[in-house]
Amino acid sequence: QVQLVESGGGSVQAGGSLRLSCAVSGYSTSGGCMGWFRQAPEKEREEVAVIGRISNWTSYAGSVKGRFIISQARDKNTVYLQMNNLKPEDTAIYYCAANVPCNINWNGRWGTYRGQGTQVTVSS
Repeated sequence: QVQLVESGGGSVQAGGSLRLSCAVSGYSTSGGCMGWFRQAPEKEREEVAVIGRISNWTSYAGSVKGRFIISQARDKNTVYLQMNNLKPEDTAIYYCAANVPCNINWNGRWGTYRGQGTQVTVSS
C-alpha cells in the first residue's frame, strides 16, 4: 500500500522559512517524478515543484522559483520542500504527489498517489 505523509507545515510571518517533508512508503517505482502542489481557498490548484527520482532534475513554478527548493533523500523515501522568503500568497495546503509529469505543467494530472496535505499559513 502506497502512503505519502506530509509534515512540517505551520504558521510563519512573511520572510520566514519552513521545510516540508513527505515520507513515502510502499512506492516501488524507481523512475519518474515526485512533486509538490498546493491548494489555496478559492484558488486553482497549482503545481509548485517537481523532481526526477533518478536524475534529481528539478523544475519550479515561476511564483516560487528562487525561493523554494525541492530535494529528496538518497534512499528516495523522503521528499523535501524548503521554502524560504515566504509570502502571504504562499498560504495554502501543500500536497506531495508521486508519479507526476516530469515538467512543471501537469495539465490536471496530480499524481497517481497523493498525501493528505499540510497547511502553510504566512502572515504579513
